[in-house]
Amino acid sequence: NEGSFLVGALAALVSKSHSVGFIGGMDSPLIQKFEAGFRAGVRTADPQCVVLVNYAGVTGEAFKNPTKGKELALAQFAKGADVIFHASGSTGLGVFEAAKEKNCLAIGVDSDQSGEMPGHILTSMVKGVSTAVFTVVQQAKAGTFVGGHHELGVKEKGVDYVYDDENRALIPDAVHAKVETYRAMIIGGSLIVPAARAELDGFHP
Repeated sequence: NEGSFLVGALAALVSKSHSVGFIGGMDSPLIQKFEAGFRAGVRTADPQCVVLVNYAGVTGEAFKNPTKGKELALAQFAKGADVIFHASGSTGLGVFEAAKEKNCLAIGVDSDQSGEMPGHILTSMVKGVSTAVFTVVQQAKAGTFVGGHHELGVKEKGVDYVYDDENRALIPDAVHAKVETYRAMIIGGSLIVPAARAELDGFHP
């Protein structure tokens, strides 16, 4: 949800139509975390920005349906969205196709997906899997590892967004600076990112 917040803020800040979209794979609590964070980020950066939301399905098949992804993305672009964030596995490949077809932007997920559709991927919300693995190995070696549920957010570099030579031209300096301000607020604890739809009701940035 914290990484999704950052790309949500970025999407809202670069959107020219003040309308962006979220396409999830399976409608489930985990993917709803992505949605909640994204919507909170959009709301924080531009309270007037509209967020269109669709899910590809309610089973695991929803993560591997590019045709459905393209269909949903084309519908969101037709309603005015000009940036769409997907959290939908290979279903997102259809979102990228639609972004190219409509000359709009998409946001990748999990890893840097800029190579999937060059020029149309604004950024990607990435998971620092290497950070998680290295942290556990360090703890195991030091004898301090404790089993259980561990969450690595923005502060722990468990999630982030891509900003490099591949997409720098798509992100104005002022926009990048603003998103980095939000990052600092999350790390400092003054900004608590919602982790579920229900938490959005009481979220007022």
